[in-house]
Amino acid sequence: MRKCESCDMNTIINLYKPSGITSHQAVGRVKRIFSEKKAGHTGTLDPLATGVLLVCLSEATKISRFLLDMDKRYRARVKLGERTDTLDADGTVVERREVSSVTDEAIIRVVSGFAGRIEQKPPMYSAVKVNGQTLHKLARKGIEVDRPLRFVDIYEIKVLEMEIPFFTLEVSCSKGTYIRSLCDDIGQELGTGAHLTALERTGVGAFDVRDAVTFEELETCAAPPHKKACHEIDETLAGLDELVLADEDFVKARNGVAIRLNDHNFAQGAFIRLKNISGVLFGIGRFEDCSVRIERILNL
Repeated sequence: MRKCESCDMNTIINLYKPSGITSHQAVGRVKRIFSEKKAGHTGTLDPLATGVLLVCLSEATKISRFLLDMDKRYRARVKLGERTDTLDADGTVVERREVSSVTDEAIIRVVSGFAGRIEQKPPMYSAVKVNGQTLHKLARKGIEVDRPLRFVDIYEIKVLEMEIPFFTLEVSCSKGTYIRSLCDDIGQELGTGAHLTALERTGVGAFDVRDAVTFEELETCAAPPHKKACHEIDETLAGLDELVLADEDFVKARNGVAIRLNDHNFAQGAFIRLKNISGVLFGIGRFEDCSVRIERILNL
């Protein structure tokens, strides 16, 4: 298949992942479309889920770690009265409860109580590792282990529509938030149980679902969505500080040598875009103890 001229190969693609495939399978299809050997994504979506999946190609795979911390936005469809072993519609129903007494007001009240910093337990059917063992592999063997609680931030959560036993949520949250677990916790608080029936990731950081490109658009090289969906590395990392290096320091940095800074305004531990005297991005550094240590060298 021919490569599309609308996208540079060292690019980040805002892909609209359809339901029914894994994130790994989605990346594989993008690799085939672009005839690229190196590709990866920056945050897994379950097979059930749709929406924004950031796919990095070629040199862009080197910056995936810097994109993992971005906040996420979701639209979730929830069904009351049933809990499943996976906490979503792909699982087996393990408990049923009556929902006839639940009111719209109760749902809104309980949902609003989950705004802010909350503790969350990762679901057994997840890629989280406990004592070196992947949870979903244990779950498929019928083994359940204790999972440590962790804090996540729910910046905004609201009910968009209700038609009991179903209702739809809009959630803005920090990285690491499991929407399946959130829905299950809401069901437990309501006393009815609940599970996720549909999920769309509507945003990752500055990437919006309205600009996402489908497989079909990638395959046909549809120009308008490409221009919105394909992003250069420098543009994607625009939220990081930048440092332009003179020729001598540029050569040192390209060879992995830390650069000493006598005059700076960088925060300790901050990641920094490193550019040559012409303003071309060539690497990512980290500021520590008045020096910039080289984290990634990019061959652009």
